[in-house]
Amino acid sequence: MTGGIGSARRETGDGVTSGSIPSQRTASDAYRVSDDQLHSARLVVAKNSSGSEDLRELLDMLGLISSTPDLPPPVSR
Repeated sequence: MTGGIGSARRETGDGVTSGSIPSQRTASDAYRVSDDQLHSARLVVAKNSSGSEDLRELLDMLGLISSTPDLPPPVSR
């Protein structure tokens, strides 16, 4: 039976395996995100928050906004 994690990978004709599973990110990669990724993350949090205070708290905890208005958010481009 086929399936599971390995099913997302495909072997090309030259023996190289490719697929949709991304490689593991390092700690230094955690702060390198695109503007689209930041925007998408903020939208997901906004859609799933229960109110404005909940939204602010979640965005702050995730590093998507700064708790100090003078500083940029921890996660930025």
